[in-house]
Amino acid sequence: METDLQNTMDIPMTDAPSLPASDARLLRHALVLGLITIAYNLAEGAVSVAFGMSEETLALFGFGVDSFVEVISGVGIVHMVLRMRRSPVHDRDAFERRALRITGTAFYLLCCGLLVGAVYNIATGAVPESTLPGIVISVLSILTMYFLLRAKLRTGRALRSDAIVADAQCTRTCLYLSVVLLLSSGLYALVALPWIDGIGSLAIAVFAFREGREAFEKARSGALACSCH
Repeated sequence: METDLQNTMDIPMTDAPSLPASDARLLRHALVLGLITIAYNLAEGAVSVAFGMSEETLALFGFGVDSFVEVISGVGIVHMVLRMRRSPVHDRDAFERRALRITGTAFYLLCCGLLVGAVYNIATGAVPESTLPGIVISVLSILTMYFLLRAKLRTGRALRSDAIVADAQCTRTCLYLSVVLLLSSGLYALVALPWIDGIGSLAIAVFAFREGREAFEKARSGALACSCH
């Protein structure tokens, strides 16, 4: 009996695989960054669309709609990070692919809407009431997106996760869009040429088309190059 008990005690106990403490901390950090991105884009989208409509500036309105579309993409990223916390992730699941397809479709619709609106505004000579809200919002967005970009790149590289690094590149695009909005709003405030807001809208439409195409490409590929354990 004692021999059997001793043999039982000698059997090594195997625990379920778990994340290293450092990776678990980094994934918590990535999750927080994802949630901040969603919350900020919701607030930015609501304020931008409201001022875009009240001040009749198509560039700011399009920027706000773009922010709302980015929320859908952000939800997919948060879902992916939650999966990473449970086990290594190498492929996008059905939820993430669906979010990417919805994101891509929304970006294409935004692109078409901005093209039509910009052409109409340029042809009719429609001008914004004021572009000051666009200047303020774009400056705040540049500062916020720059912080999120640096933090996401640092976290993604530490985790050796191409998926998180790719999300950082989306944040970089948001940063570029903020610069476009700042330039168009600032130039109009300086010289008040009627076509400047339309040109800014066309530039945002180009970014929207590129983001839509990339979303559909990611949905088709499905694979993630992530080596975090």
